[in-house]
Amino acid sequence: PFWFKASADFDAKLTARFLQTLQQAAQGELYSWRDTPLGCVAEIIVLDQFSRNIYRDTPKAFQQDPMALVLAQTLVARTQDYDSIPNAQKKWAIMPYMHSESPLIHEEATRLFTDLGEAKTLSVQLRHQEIINRFGRYPHRNVALGRHSTVEELAFLKEPNSSF
Repeated sequence: PFWFKASADFDAKLTARFLQTLQQAAQGELYSWRDTPLGCVAEIIVLDQFSRNIYRDTPKAFQQDPMALVLAQTLVARTQDYDSIPNAQKKWAIMPYMHSESPLIHEEATRLFTDLGEAKTLSVQLRHQEIINRFGRYPHRNVALGRHSTVEELAFLKEPNSSF
């Protein structure tokens, strides 16, 4: 979807409309959204997705990842709530697993995305997991996070489809 393509225009529109919402979510102020399964999904999307657009190419783009992951893990653990969510929303609810740089979290992500039964989404997860297993992190985040890239990572970043 257009969502995943970098666009300054889209980022500006999202920022104008949702920056305050993202700031509230990052402060834990949207806790009442967690009262319902879909409200929890909405908070996860704000933290996990909107942050990537609003703060593109900066460390803040990934600052909300731990909170988004904990919310996703909590929702998945509430089996009855998680099972009540349609697959289209589940995909967004578990996206923080895919964004994690933990191999252990990626094992669970692969299980969750397999359970969704969507081959395309699973293949994207497996590609993410392959990168984490190879490097222990996402090399395409290195510049934004001020991390030094290894020679192997620099070579990888020159390959097609090395970034998302």
